[in-house]
Amino acid sequence: MRRIKTTSLRRFQPFAPGHSAPPADRYRHFILCTLALLGAILLAGCATKPEKLTADRVVVKKSERKLMLLSDGEVVREYRVALGDSPRGHKMEEGDERTPEGEYTLDWRNPNSRFHKSIHVSYPNERDVQFARFLDQSPGGMIMIHGQPNHIRSAKVLAEYERRDWTDGCIAVKNEEMNEIWTAVGDGTPIQILP
Repeated sequence: MRRIKTTSLRRFQPFAPGHSAPPADRYRHFILCTLALLGAILLAGCATKPEKLTADRVVVKKSERKLMLLSDGEVVREYRVALGDSPRGHKMEEGDERTPEGEYTLDWRNPNSRFHKSIHVSYPNERDVQFARFLDQSPGGMIMIHGQPNHIRSAKVLAEYERRDWTDGCIAVKNEEMNEIWTAVGDGTPIQILP
């Protein structure tokens, strides 16, 4: 029987007791530990990623100047809104500067609006059209949820817009809030506008 030298066995036993690992093994060990640590950090980051805000209904309370996003009946966000210069009562005709009241739909959007971004409210409905016809008036239209005017750059002036009603009957919010609403609601989302 042939004997194998002890030194030849050590070559196949990296990290043997009492011996340091060859430089290549230490480097490989360092790389594996680093990759394991990076993997753990990335997985931890995925676990804490916030969920995307989604809403299946929008409610506006005109008297409280409040727009709420709802999901499964629960309010998930609230925003202060600006309305038209004459906000009380239901919109009856074009140019009355009132925000309509009732049940509508958010039916299309404009990413190139003069007011940051805008989402259209489906006013007028058939009832609105008939009522305006009875008054021998046009019901108006183009009621939107939108941001602030694009042409205003002054933070001081924009802050003034946040504290007063200034639209022609639309529902206005801050631009960063409009960005959040834009991604949270899809076309076809119902909107209820209350007095």
